[in-house]
Order: sequence, then structure tokens, then C-alpha cells
Amino acid sequence: MSKTTWAAIVIAVAIGIAGYLWLSGDAAPPTDTNPTAGLTPSHFLAGGVEGDITTVDCTLDNGATTTCYKITTKGVPRDHDVGPFCPRSITDNADAGGIWLKDGTVYDVDGKFVAGLAELYDDDKWQLYDPKTGAVNVTLTKEACAAAARPDVDEQYHNHCVECLLDYIDGDVSETTLIPVTPVPRSSPGELRNGPVGLALNGVRFDAPAPVHAILAAHTIAAFDDCGGHVNLHVGYHYHAATGCGTQVKQPDDHAPLIGYARDGYGIYAMADANGAEATGLDACRGHSDAVRGYHYHAASAGENMFIGCFHGHVVETARPRRGPPGSAPRDGKRPQRSKPPG
Repeated sequence: MSKTTWAAIVIAVAIGIAGYLWLSGDAAPPTDTNPTAGLTPSHFLAGGVEGDITTVDCTLDNGATTTCYKITTKGVPRDHDVGPFCPRSITDNADAGGIWLKDGTVYDVDGKFVAGLAELYDDDKWQLYDPKTGAVNVTLTKEACAAAARPDVDEQYHNHCVECLLDYIDGDVSETTLIPVTPVPRSSPGELRNGPVGLALNGVRFDAPAPVHAILAAHTIAAFDDCGGHVNLHVGYHYHAATGCGTQVKQPDDHAPLIGYARDGYGIYAMADANGAEATGLDACRGHSDAVRGYHYHAASAGENMFIGCFHGHVVETARPRRGPPGSAPRDGKRPQRSKPPG
């Protein structure tokens, strides 16, 4: 056998072993070579975070130790108003309420929407308003909010529009998030678990998909405001949809603007670029790479009740993790259209 043939065999075997080790997780995953990938602290809105963004030692979910940015946020946006959420009457127009999401569509939560819920969901148990007066059932106190905004909704708050206010938590909630300074890509996509998916540039957290099935099971609507956020007594104001609100960093090449960072350190950009064109070639996590930004994500359409589909990189685990939705979310969601409720 010739030396050339032997050399070819040796190279093939080496490549095969390396490939096996990478796929089996016994070797380090590939690293992103583009140095532009990663978080830039100066992109965050002044006043959107508490104090300075510092660096600390941290441990990723694969057990590796690294350096993370330590970012403390307040659970309240500094660049737009919060609310409204729930209309008070079935005669109210869209200005009196926020939005709701169903099957990829964004609905205005106005009086007509509330009156048409039974038809929209094909369920005659929906009765979110008083049929005599037209008044909408809304959680109007902190106690009512707490009883309704939980998986086992208190029965007396079934058929309510759930509205929680920042006033109930003295204005804001302090929360610290650790994000790797240098993103560490995974060998396979990571599931979205309990805790924030990432942070918007105004310091508000991007949350995992809202538990819509649990909300609807009690015939409640946990309305978002027009910016895609609502208030939770434990984490404050947070987003479930990207609707174009909040601080953005425009890109010089007309690429979609930066709107925040995922917990793995990769940037999250808007769905569409300056010309209205949506990103293409996205992976299951809704990410791809280019020569300017390296690997990065593009937020899903507002109606999809998500920002990204999974984590491309390793994250610092948050407390009390729970199994989230699988990381095989739609790659190229269509831009949602606001829809008029039936009737």
C-alpha cells in the first residue's frame, strides 16, 4: 500500500474520531471565531439598569467557569409607558386596552374583542363581562392580581381580564442576570427554561413564552400592553412579544436593529431590517451568522408568543428551572397581522 494511501486513511480516521467526540459531547464544542459576537454594556439604556454593569466569575450550565457580566435591572421600562391592559367596557376602543395573541395573530384587546371571546375560542363558557351593563371583569386590586395570575387561578377570578400594576410592587423589582462576556456555543440547541430568555436594552427582561394554555383554561386573558409586556408581582414588568417598543441600536448596513441580548450573550435583533425585509436562513433558535455581527438571533413575530426558539450558547442556570417548550420553534414566522375580533 502506498504512503499516499496510508496518509489518506490516517486523515479520514482522525476526522471521524474528532467528529464523534464533538457530537458525543466529549470534546469542546466549536467556538465562534467572529470577535463581534457578545454583549456591549454601553448599548444598555442609562437608567435602565441599577448601577454599573460589572464582571464576575460564573459557572455555565455545562459546568465550565467563565466571566460574566452582572446586570441588575428594575423590572420597569424607562423609555415607554406601561399599559393599558384591560378595557373597562365592551364599548371601549383599542386605546383602552392592550393586545392578546392567538395562533400567530395579534388582537387588540378592546371591548369588541372581549365581547367576541366565546366565538373566537368556540367556547360558550367565556363571559368576561356583565351582560347587563357591559362592564368588563378586571382584577382591580393587588390581591385579585395575585389570585388570578397563577397556574391554579382562584375560581372567583375565572372569566376575568387579569391586570397587575407596577404600583402593586412599589414601582419596580430588582433582579440580577449573569450573561457570559464571551458566548460559548453549544454542540446542540439548549431549551428555554424558567427565567428570562434575555434582556432588552432598556433593562426589561424578555421572558419565555407565556403559559397561554393555563391562562385560557380559567377563561382569563392576561393582556399585554401594546409593547408586548405585562406585570408579574415577582419579576415586575416583562416582555412576551417584540412589538417595536424600547431602545434599539441601529445598524450602519440597514440590518435589523439590536433590541437586546439573550442570556447566552448573543445579540437579539428585530425581525425585519430597515427596508422591512425579514431575516432568512435562520436555525431552530432563530439565529444565523454574518461577517459583521457573528452569530445572532432575530426576534420572532409578536403573535408567536416568543423571542427565540432555543439557546445557541451556554447560559448560567437560574433558580428553580422548569422544562420549557422544545427548541424546535418556527424558523421564519410570518409578520403578524392585527385582526379584528369576530362579530
